[in-house]
Amino acid sequence: MKDSGGFAGDAGAGGGGSHLLVRRAMQITMVAVAFVVVWIFLYDSSSPLAIPVFSHSSSDLASTMISYDPKLRSVLRNASMENNTVIITTLNDAWAEPNSIFDIFLKSFHVGIETEKLLKHLVVITLDEKAHARCQALHPHCYQLETKGTNFTKEAFFMTKDYLNMMWRRIEFLGTVLEMGYSFVFTDTDIMWLRNPFNQFYDDGDFQIACDYFNGDSNDLNNLPNGGFTYVKSNEKTIWFYKFWFNSRKAYPKMHDQDVLNNIKMHPLIYNIKLKIRFLSTTYFGGFCQASKEFNKVCTMHANCCVGLGNKVNDLKILLDDWAKYMELPNETKSDVHPSWSVPQSCRTSFQRSKQRKNKGR
Repeated sequence: MKDSGGFAGDAGAGGGGSHLLVRRAMQITMVAVAFVVVWIFLYDSSSPLAIPVFSHSSSDLASTMISYDPKLRSVLRNASMENNTVIITTLNDAWAEPNSIFDIFLKSFHVGIETEKLLKHLVVITLDEKAHARCQALHPHCYQLETKGTNFTKEAFFMTKDYLNMMWRRIEFLGTVLEMGYSFVFTDTDIMWLRNPFNQFYDDGDFQIACDYFNGDSNDLNNLPNGGFTYVKSNEKTIWFYKFWFNSRKAYPKMHDQDVLNNIKMHPLIYNIKLKIRFLSTTYFGGFCQASKEFNKVCTMHANCCVGLGNKVNDLKILLDDWAKYMELPNETKSDVHPSWSVPQSCRTSFQRSKQRKNKGR
């Protein structure tokens, strides 16, 4: 039987060999399919550990634009600078009320140095109908964002469910803006624009962010960032990074976007894609946590380290009064004087009380 079988094999070598090749081809195909399935699973947007894969093809990104809201595309196009950069802020009804944050925010552009011209590049993303109506009454570039059933109309208190939802919806939306090919400066509405900041951004930075506390080294990942002010260039690295940041919320479900950023900023995947992160000095981008001491250099001042809408409104009005006094000085003497801010006042008290309550709760 062995001899017979061997003979038969030799006689039908063409047929047996082809069956062997088919089996091997099927095995290779199954392995390849399994690899693709695993790859898709790892790259799936639902995974916070998604593997970055860059196509290096601008046509791939452009082809997806048909799925974006035409209204958003129109607003971004109309507000864009020549290099496809826009300034973006978000607004809900609580901050849009007359004489509230939004009015003070817009006023800062009018009283700042070379900032009024930037208003034509400002896109206001509204989170409810009242805020949208108020925006349209005051500003040409308004877009109402779909909020997926969450009510963002009232003031969202720090670390409440509505606050966290609003922060993560913001990160998701900004990632969409990057996908559409637009770079952006994102600014919280409680940031006063006192000088044109574009000259203070780094040429080599993909993702640049302000700090609550700046340690003097713009490359040091140990800086404490504040997500209320960022300059982000649209490229494949930043597009992937915003997806990674957004998906990382699942790994840190009780944290807001800023704390999650602090946890992932040293992640090896971010290092591997060579995303260039730069931290912005509080000399130019200050706030109530760490104020700029240089009136002759400051570009923005943020009502951070402050709890409560009323406290922010009060102290931001005082801040603009301080700025008005500085602007009244003769140009030839501005470099010789060293004025200081009169704030924080209400914000300091509210923030200290908030920290005391947090410490008692531990």
